[in-house]
Amino acid sequence: MPESAYLPLFLLGLLGGTHCIGMCGGIVGALSMGGATRFSLHLAYNLGRIISYVLAGGVAGALGGASLALSDQLPVRIILFLLANLMLVALGLYLMGVTRALALTERFGHRLWRRLQPLTKRFLPARSLAQAFPLGLLWGWLPCGLVYSALVTALTSGSMLHGAGVMLAFGLGTLPNLLLAGLLAMRLKDYAAKPVLRMAAGLLVLGYGLWGLWAAVRLLLSA
Repeated sequence: MPESAYLPLFLLGLLGGTHCIGMCGGIVGALSMGGATRFSLHLAYNLGRIISYVLAGGVAGALGGASLALSDQLPVRIILFLLANLMLVALGLYLMGVTRALALTERFGHRLWRRLQPLTKRFLPARSLAQAFPLGLLWGWLPCGLVYSALVTALTSGSMLHGAGVMLAFGLGTLPNLLLAGLLAMRLKDYAAKPVLRMAAGLLVLGYGLWGLWAAVRLLLSA
C-alpha cells in the first residue's frame, strides 16, 4: 500500500490548495514583510512545515508498524490496509466536493495547538531565515483536516520510513500553493478550484481507494 498512496496524497495536497491557503494564508502574508528576501523566507518556512509533516508521518508509521509486530500480522495488516483505502475513498470524495467531514478531524488537534501557537509570536514578523524556518516547523502542527487524514494513511503504512514518505508526498503537494505567494498563488488557487479538475483528481484518488479495497477483499477471501 505505501507506494501506491504517494500519488493520491500528493494530489490531495496539490488540489486541496484552497483549504491550504485558507488555513495558512495569514502566515504566508506575514512572510511577505521580508522584502527582497521574500522567496527565500517562503522556502525556509515551507521546508520547516514539510519537515514537521515528515516527522509526524514517521511517528505514525512507526506506531502502525509496532501494532503489526505485537499481534498476528496478517489480520492486522488487512485491517490497516482496509483503513488506509477507506481514507483514500474519503479523500477522493472530499476533492470531489461530496463531503466536508474532514473539517471535523481538526477539533482533535486544538489542544496541542493551544500550547504551540504562543511560540509562533516570537518569530513574527519573520524577517530572516532563522525566523522563517522555526516558524514553519511550528506551523506544521496547525490543526488541519487534510493533514490529519494524510496521517491516517501514514499510520497504516506499516513502517517509520513509509509513513514519512507518505507525508513527504503530501507536503510536496501542498508546496506550490503556499510557496508561490501573491498573484501567482491566487491564479494557482483558482486553477485548483476548477470543478472539472477537482472532479478528475477526486475520481483518481477514489479509484485508488476502491482498487485497494477490492485487493483487501481478495486477501480476506484467500486468508
